[in-house]
Amino acid sequence: MKDDAKHRLWRMMEPSDQMSRGQAFCEAVIYGLAIVSAVCVAFATVPGLAPASVYLANALILLASTVFTVEFILRLWLAPQSEVNPAAAYFRARWRYVFSVIGMIDLASALPIVLVALFSWTISETGLLALFALCKAVRYVDGLRLLAKVVRRERASLFSVLLILMMLTMISSGLMYTVEHAAQPKVFKSIPHTLWWAIVTVATVGYGDMTPVTDIGRIFGGLIMILGVAMFAMPAGILASGFADEMHQRKFLVTWQTVAQVPLFSTLSASQIAEITSILKPQVVPAHRVIVHHGEPADAMFFIMSGEVEVEIAPHPVRLGQGQFFGEIALLKDTTRTATVATLKDSDLLSLDAHDFRALIDKYPALREHVVRLADDRLEELEGISHS
Repeated sequence: MKDDAKHRLWRMMEPSDQMSRGQAFCEAVIYGLAIVSAVCVAFATVPGLAPASVYLANALILLASTVFTVEFILRLWLAPQSEVNPAAAYFRARWRYVFSVIGMIDLASALPIVLVALFSWTISETGLLALFALCKAVRYVDGLRLLAKVVRRERASLFSVLLILMMLTMISSGLMYTVEHAAQPKVFKSIPHTLWWAIVTVATVGYGDMTPVTDIGRIFGGLIMILGVAMFAMPAGILASGFADEMHQRKFLVTWQTVAQVPLFSTLSASQIAEITSILKPQVVPAHRVIVHHGEPADAMFFIMSGEVEVEIAPHPVRLGQGQFFGEIALLKDTTRTATVATLKDSDLLSLDAHDFRALIDKYPALREHVVRLADDRLEELEGISHS
């Protein structure tokens, strides 16, 4: 019973896609205090601030740090709950949490109150640590979690680009020192001093405090600027590609899970569902828009991921919702649309075009039989409605 209570507490402190009220409250308190703490640290440095305002800012910083300390202790205590067997991971899970990036952020956020209470530090001396609380957003903001995941996955490529940048910077500083030292011995007085010029030039910042005056130096500096633009574009491209791949994978997983819940595909294997998922095309249709018209050629069937549509059949229209599908009758019978279908509310659909539909049912005979049976049942139902 005790372990169940610990697990529930751990679940409440961890964010998820479907958050409970407890999880939402915990997130609001922690990240809200992180923002308040950072704002107070910034305002406390404003000269001429009233003593009462400084006192209030310091009090809020200490309050936030106290809550973060309690949070860190709780997370350290509950860390084994993230394992399949918490008892076996008693020390390992805690060690892994403390030395993880987010664990170190939690620890840095908790330190101000500890340093003030035990080592008589002032609030201003712990201000930088209080600012680190903003990094707690990595735990709660999906976009930052996605960025962290992409960086971890692409770390080998990013490290290679960083290594090339370091090599380019060192070589260019050495060459520029050789070219410019005789003309400007006080500016380019050593390779370590010239390294500053190389960094701001490769980064295309160019502060102008160190500039070449010789013709060869200027030509070389221009080449380094061009190379710098190309080199800084590489990590941006790696991250952009990583983001695109990750978003594609997430979208594919969500679509796969949704397709797997469609009764039509309930008998298919995971690999077959994945094959179907790869050929489905998403569509977002606003409310009160016609999707297909009665009598028009049939070019696709549709699956309803969310929302609601109405099949216009006299005298009683039929409503279809999430997990249901339409448009298969015209494809199976190789005829025109048997009814007009329009959205009742904003709807997310997946379409399967006619060519892919026929290839699919030819490849999987069991699916063909299932679709034919459902289509015949639906035709009987529609005929019964139209005659009533």
